[in-house]
Amino acid sequence: MTVRLLHYSDMETALDEPQQCGALVGTLAALSDEETVVIGSGDNTAPGALSLATNGRVSLPVFEAIQPDVDTFGNHDFDFGSETARELAGAAPQQWLCANAKQNGGRFASDVTQPRTLVDAGSDRIGIVGVAHPKTAVMNPAATDVEFEDPVSHIQKEAKQLRENGADFVVVTSHCGRIDEQIAKETNVDAIFGGHVHDVYESVIAGTAVVRPGRAGRYIAEVVLDKTTSTAIHQVDDGHVDQEIVETLQAKRAEHGLDEVVTTVETPIPRTEEAATTAGSRLGNLVTDALRWKAGADVALSPPGGIRSGDPLVGEITVADIVGLAPYDDDLAVVELPGHRLRDAFFAVPFGYHDDGYPESHCTHVSGARLIWDDKSGEIRQVTVGGEPLDSEQTYTLAVDDYLIETDHVNDAFDEGDVVKRQGVARDAIVEFAREVGFDGSSERRVERPRLTTAAE
Repeated sequence: MTVRLLHYSDMETALDEPQQCGALVGTLAALSDEETVVIGSGDNTAPGALSLATNGRVSLPVFEAIQPDVDTFGNHDFDFGSETARELAGAAPQQWLCANAKQNGGRFASDVTQPRTLVDAGSDRIGIVGVAHPKTAVMNPAATDVEFEDPVSHIQKEAKQLRENGADFVVVTSHCGRIDEQIAKETNVDAIFGGHVHDVYESVIAGTAVVRPGRAGRYIAEVVLDKTTSTAIHQVDDGHVDQEIVETLQAKRAEHGLDEVVTTVETPIPRTEEAATTAGSRLGNLVTDALRWKAGADVALSPPGGIRSGDPLVGEITVADIVGLAPYDDDLAVVELPGHRLRDAFFAVPFGYHDDGYPESHCTHVSGARLIWDDKSGEIRQVTVGGEPLDSEQTYTLAVDDYLIETDHVNDAFDEGDVVKRQGVARDAIVEFAREVGFDGSSERRVERPRLTTAAE
């Protein structure tokens, strides 16, 4: 009655890092035996530079090497549209599970997915339910032709059916972020294998194990189910590396021109989760400076969820390194706003992402402006643009990627009607900036907040 389950999630830009991805595959193999259940929980096909170049298909040889039992859909698995998401699920070796996604009146991708499955683990049978984030279509404009429902009721229904079908344990593969805590409290399942939010997490909530291994193939989560439940987090290292995967991804990078060196960096630029999500980091300042430079705009904004973390940028910096910072197909849009509406756009800055209980320190990155925000009163105390006080009647230009135009869950202060031009693809602007200007980055704090007490660098 002892069952071991291993879990990876949010591979994303690990697919651009041959050595890291090879280490993930090798470590999973080293930790597994023939009775181990291996679970993915979404965003394992995108985003990333190689994912962009291959429409997510670079993930398939990695899946073949891992041989996972199941996976579910993350919001970024829809980056290339729902049809590509369906095709990738059908082409991958693992069973894809999604109980709460609907399309055209039926369950999404019902020809290649299931809402639940039973997996044999030695003498035990493990029931697994898969669920996507209920706001997937809000977060990803390419998924708006799919309807995503509340996961809790679907899990309750599918878990009951699995136990009736003989499951000794029932677990969930979820891309629901911190909704997993609610799932643990409101459903009768033994474990939840989560993704979407990138913290490394293990806990037991209301008797249910909840784990998240973070992103980019750095960690693997483990749950052992028996009369009691235990959890563990394993760090992926170079002790076990699948060399075939390393060589496969190296060849893919070369094939798509992603190995080209475009600049060099002497002082390492941190790419921690804090640097990616906290205003004032060198990383965030670089990305927004690049967007503003390319657009010739007064101001640029980049939300905290838009920049991907990873290894520090140092030495020779390749196209893959830079595209991996913001690996999306979004155009660079230039918005024109009067000062009072730009102030409204700034009002959303300190909130970053509001959903999923993100830390209060999460904050949109800014270029061309400085803000002082009073967290206690929820008010902007001071705004300057180009060193001058914001003029409510003056017209300003704002550079953002198209994601902020097409969605309103991060910043609803502007929309398509405010766009005056588009300046190519946003990620290409960052590559061009690195080539022509360089990639050192300022660590100046552009958004001052009482709760941001330390610089993210």
